[in-house]
Amino acid sequence: MGRRLVPLTLDNLPDLPKRCRSCVFWELDPVSGEAAVKAGRPELEKEAWISAVLLEWGSCGRVVYVDDAPVGFVMYAPPAYVPRSMAFPTSPVSPDAVQLLTAWLLPGYQGQGLGRVMVQTVAKDIIQRGFKAIEAFGDARWNGPACVLPADHLLAVGFKTVRPHPRYPRLRLELRTTISWKEDVELALDRLLGAVQKEPALRPL
Repeated sequence: MGRRLVPLTLDNLPDLPKRCRSCVFWELDPVSGEAAVKAGRPELEKEAWISAVLLEWGSCGRVVYVDDAPVGFVMYAPPAYVPRSMAFPTSPVSPDAVQLLTAWLLPGYQGQGLGRVMVQTVAKDIIQRGFKAIEAFGDARWNGPACVLPADHLLAVGFKTVRPHPRYPRLRLELRTTISWKEDVELALDRLLGAVQKEPALRPL
């Protein structure tokens, strides 16, 4: 089974689920987001946001393919590009961190370690760009697919709570003191891409 994690660009944006392509929850502030939906242009706003981030910062996501079929994605960006982040009670995201926005996997591919490898791939990219951490707002009452990731899942892949809240805690994954963690990233990617065979399964997200 061939698995790939490919940088998100305007070319593969159509491989995201339709509801995600037309969601501007993170990309716009609450007022602008509501206006975009009412005007029927959320997909155009999403494309414009990704285009701007690509030009100024680089790829802000990864698309997961299994046998060339898109089965998931993850998105992230520095907090300066994420207007919605300031609307959370536990904001702001630290200036030395990149914000993990959202991630999604087809139900049939959950529980296979892909979620953890998605986070590790983001971590590898962020280390190379000189950032010290990944931060995310978690949903402590998550009960189904949503724009905000479940806090329990973030904790399961190594995040720690830095600003508690009954609903939306802010969590952080430190990268600067994790040389072994970087090795773990490489090993996980090797396993994901089939370079290492018959290894124990990664802990699922």
